[in-house]
Amino acid sequence: MNKFNELPLQTQKKLRQRAHYYNRLSERFEPAPSSETIGDFNFKGKSSAYCHDFQNLICGFPAQAQVSYRFGDVTEVPLFPSFVKSRPISRNNRNSVLLKLNSVRHYRFIQDPIPFADKIPLAVWRGKSNNPLRIELASKYKEHPLCNIGCIRHKEPSVQDYHREFLSVSEQLRYRFVLSVEGVDVATNLKWIMASNSLCMMRKPRFETWFMEGTLKPGVHYVELMDDYSDLADKIDYYNRNPSEAMTIIANAQAHAAMFRNHEEEQMVAMLVIHKFLELSGQLDHQNETAVSVSTPWIQQPSLAGGRKSANTRIDR
Repeated sequence: MNKFNELPLQTQKKLRQRAHYYNRLSERFEPAPSSETIGDFNFKGKSSAYCHDFQNLICGFPAQAQVSYRFGDVTEVPLFPSFVKSRPISRNNRNSVLLKLNSVRHYRFIQDPIPFADKIPLAVWRGKSNNPLRIELASKYKEHPLCNIGCIRHKEPSVQDYHREFLSVSEQLRYRFVLSVEGVDVATNLKWIMASNSLCMMRKPRFETWFMEGTLKPGVHYVELMDDYSDLADKIDYYNRNPSEAMTIIANAQAHAAMFRNHEEEQMVAMLVIHKFLELSGQLDHQNETAVSVSTPWIQQPSLAGGRKSANTRIDR
């Protein structure tokens, strides 16, 4: 992490702000009773995708340090501070400390060579039928002339009328509008939509990950839809008639997505997140810090971009 201290001060500030967003803890705490030491961490009985990412991030810290984590689609805030992939967007989620986990699934960016104006002027969505909201959406718009929307068969015993054929990412990006619909927690497709030349349409997100979904602003980064999707056709029509507004939102979305494509900076932010966790739990020896040197006390948290309050004062969503 010597490279961090060599970065321009403005870049250091930006990365610290992100670290404070992911790790909102501000007071000393005791490690969870279920914690295990970094040196004892193993893959047995766990998802290899999560394990690879987690091990790569914690391996530079003291082997005797204790960490708590919850892998998978986490939709509730843990009782004790723990590392997670996802958390509810709320003012009381500070025990959920975000890391970039299962990155092979969630951070898939592809080149989109098709300009917005040259895409099919319809909305598309494909996803598993793993929650009632998705089934309701697919049922409502399965035959709509402005939509190509449907569920991929999940666990239904037979084919349903809302089921549609699989579409690859490249096939979906032929359309001007791509819906992002949360499943168990976040919508996996949000990252590649926002990195593309298509316009993202979605309800206000309920969950967030390393992608910082809680910072996204409707009308700036995406087109917000009503909770029942009843305004979808109107929004499609509006942005087909106002392509310059659509392209402004797309440019903002692309700028947001670009933050997560610098591997070196991503690693530095993760180191700051973990360092803060270990420091607030009293597990770092400041005479011999292994992974990162920080000069600003964690309780002195800078405000987030856009004039939001610091994590130490809680952020209302």
